[in-house]
Amino acid sequence: MPVGQALTNPRLAGSRASDKRMIRPMSRPFLTARWSNLCLFTFTVPPELLWPRVPPGLILDARDGDAFVSLVAFDFLDTRVLGVRWPGYRNFPEINLRFYVRDHEGPDARRGVVFIREFVPQRLVALLARAIYNEPYSAAPMSSRITESHDRITVEHELDAGGRTNTLRVTGGKPAACPGPDSLEHFFKEHQWGYGTTRTGRCLQYEVAHPHWDCFGVTDYALDWDWAAVYGPEFRILHGATPCSIILAKGSDVAVYPKGGLAGV
Repeated sequence: MPVGQALTNPRLAGSRASDKRMIRPMSRPFLTARWSNLCLFTFTVPPELLWPRVPPGLILDARDGDAFVSLVAFDFLDTRVLGVRWPGYRNFPEINLRFYVRDHEGPDARRGVVFIREFVPQRLVALLARAIYNEPYSAAPMSSRITESHDRITVEHELDAGGRTNTLRVTGGKPAACPGPDSLEHFFKEHQWGYGTTRTGRCLQYEVAHPHWDCFGVTDYALDWDWAAVYGPEFRILHGATPCSIILAKGSDVAVYPKGGLAGV
């Protein structure tokens, strides 16, 4: 079974599906942190839902011909910007909705993610991310809670958005183990590249460096989410949908390197 295939918008074929590479070298990380206990709820969606959001020079990344979005919730811990710890901004939860892209077809493609919306509790973090990088960050009341025993872990998140409290919960069995490179878990959790679009319509990319994550075997979950209210009416199709994958990844230290443009875009 192939790990992934490219899905190209037929209206944009030939303009977005070309092979584009970095034009800015990556050196010192802009941000370092520990991303802890990542919950990923992944859903199959029609490719046409995502095509308008694909940055220039990229194509949708697919598995068995399907396109996907993932709701991801985790904790930022010991966060540093350019090596500096900012009091009050070191530890906080994030919840994002993302989809999957690649920079060209072929086995050597750079696979990455594009964010539809990212929530954090601090207004300053959201403001700076939007102002400097045009990332789709918003600030909202939110919380996370971890409950552990010797043989299991339960992760819970709450987000006040769309006029209500949205909740998710995942329970996993210990010990954690690293899924194989051809597994569905690996396909959704391991992405070295993040992509976005500037205000002038150019594609930008950044590198996220971390080791492969171990995963806890999911034994139970709950998801109560108002997709249309939080992300817009086009995401109403996810109301009542069953996830095609649920992952609880242990996480690790990460380093996010400065963004760069795609040559020729």
